[in-house]
Amino acid sequence: MAEAPRAPAFIVTLYGDVVEPRGGMLWMGTLIECCAAHGLNESLVRTAVSRLVGSGRLEGVRIGRKSYYRLSDAARDEFRDAARLLFSPPPAPEDWLLCLSDGLREADLPEAWARLSPNVAIAPNREDVVPLEGVLMRAKQLEGHGDLRTLARERWGLEDVAAAYERFVNRHSGLIDRIADGAPLSPAESLALRLRLVHDYRHAALSDPRLPRAAWPTEWPAEWARKLFVRAYLGLSDQADAHVGAEFLNPDGTLMARNAETDRRLFQLKREAAS
Repeated sequence: MAEAPRAPAFIVTLYGDVVEPRGGMLWMGTLIECCAAHGLNESLVRTAVSRLVGSGRLEGVRIGRKSYYRLSDAARDEFRDAARLLFSPPPAPEDWLLCLSDGLREADLPEAWARLSPNVAIAPNREDVVPLEGVLMRAKQLEGHGDLRTLARERWGLEDVAAAYERFVNRHSGLIDRIADGAPLSPAESLALRLRLVHDYRHAALSDPRLPRAAWPTEWPAEWARKLFVRAYLGLSDQADAHVGAEFLNPDGTLMARNAETDRRLFQLKREAAS
């Protein structure tokens, strides 16, 4: 296992991948045990949970002598958006949005927007991009005119995004061989590997501005990282989900190993892998 992740971010990953699709509630003891496999001791976990509660990302419920936690509504909405990116990503956009407005001079631009001049901003034309106030237009590059890749690299920091994808690939590429060779992985180990897979891929994918293909660098690791994520997630999930169903506790007993939501995620990934 790689170095220990940051506890608050990893706990949010755990809830998003395992707990939220199975009802949303988890016993603190299970959380501590699961995090221990990633080098996070009980003190770190309790401190992280306290901070997540204080920041409004987790909510606690005490039943008898046991404490249970679930994602807050705001954190749940945030991870649902991330889950769509992980399990059912939209195709790359084909063109751009341009906004012309004198009001852009002093404005803090929302995510995905980049400033071209004091009164012009550009963003990929995606459904989730927040429109700006001003004259909004669609644009498409005329082939052969200008260096779009250089502009994109500079405006969206694509070198850092590529580095995040490369770290993900370097850290997890060995999983494919282990799965293909039929190397024995216990249910607990399969879940631990899947959680780190999700945690690292989520970090890289959320940093990706998801630009039109014409703006991608020539050597762009996003597609290989995506294929690796899909294959490894599918290869680990039977054993990982079995461990969840046997060991993860909520107020009603154990979480379900699988349900309609987890089956939907796997179906989407299998369809993507087959395409």
